[in-house]
Amino acid sequence: MFSHVEPRHVECQSFTLAPNGRMPNSHLPVLLYGAVAQGDDLESFFRHLFKQNHWGGVWALGVYGYHHFHSNAHEVLGVAKGSATLILGGEGGRELEVVRGDVLVLPAGTGHRRVRDSWDFWVVGAYPKGQEEYDEYTDHRMCPNCALRLRAVDLPTRDPVYGKEGPLPEIWQR
Repeated sequence: MFSHVEPRHVECQSFTLAPNGRMPNSHLPVLLYGAVAQGDDLESFFRHLFKQNHWGGVWALGVYGYHHFHSNAHEVLGVAKGSATLILGGEGGRELEVVRGDVLVLPAGTGHRRVRDSWDFWVVGAYPKGQEEYDEYTDHRMCPNCALRLRAVDLPTRDPVYGKEGPLPEIWQR
């Protein structure tokens, strides 16, 4: 187990996604941290890092191969193994390549789906404290009061990678 976790300091890229078909997306930008970690056991590294920074409900798996979003929770994905092409934002949305060591933060409402992946693709996911019991929708029309639900999701108090010193709270100011 890690007694002290220190990710590499990398620049955070951000971009916003407009509502798209069945995906509501968000006015908050998606955040991408490229290659924040190296080493043999990135699954344990990300599990510990996210918990340390008050992101809970930690799980490890792949990314679903269908478009979906969460209306009541933001989500962080740390790529522990392999690589994948994801589509963010719904049909015809933004294609994004993620590789081992990358971290992606998706604001509530952001559509995401795996298009293709390497045989060993594996991510660690988590949600801000208090949002661990997330929902899942494939169409905003099936999400009761979806726009209101998205606006009501609390902003995280800490960046999932860098904690109090991270860019997320500043970038996501309402």
